Amino acid sequence: MDRAEKREFVTELNEVFKTSGSVVVAHYAGITVAQMNDFRSQMRAAGGTVKVAKNRLAKIALQGTESESMSELFTGQTILAYSEDPITAPKVVMEFAKKNDKLVVLGGAMGATALDADGVKSLASLPSLDELRAKIVGMIQTPATRIAQVVNAPAGQLARVFSAYSKKDEAA
Repeated sequence: MDRAEKREFVTELNEVFKTSGSVVVAHYAGITVAQMNDFRSQMRAAGGTVKVAKNRLAKIALQGTESESMSELFTGQTILAYSEDPITAPKVVMEFAKKNDKLVVLGGAMGATALDADGVKSLASLPSLDELRAKIVGMIQTPATRIAQVVNAPAGQLARVFSAYSKKDEAA
């Protein structure tokens, strides 16, 4: 990498640290190329990105961001996983780490909040934004359905009474 490429990479990484919902840092030593490609495709499908970054460049990119406190995580062979949704990156990383013990989660950040490995694990256990939205819509819809049933019940009962009277009159 020449100086211009490094400068561009640091600028791009700085923007990632500023705009991402969450960033996860992990060691990836011993993971094969096929496993790494599989991991990247899983992350891409979920809406996140995986990058291998030089530690020195990542530390430079962290300067001036809310996530600056996680600079001590960048030692050894590190990988960055990030997404706009704060839950997506930790969830995909933890799922992959369960299947592959060579991916060791070091920690990460969610905005100004620094996370250790346990913090990333607990963040991964939360439901995603879409799942939360679905639950809220379900909670809103259920009372509305019940209200409609309660309001329509007397009208239905009246209709059945009138029907019974009309059948009685026809029979007589």
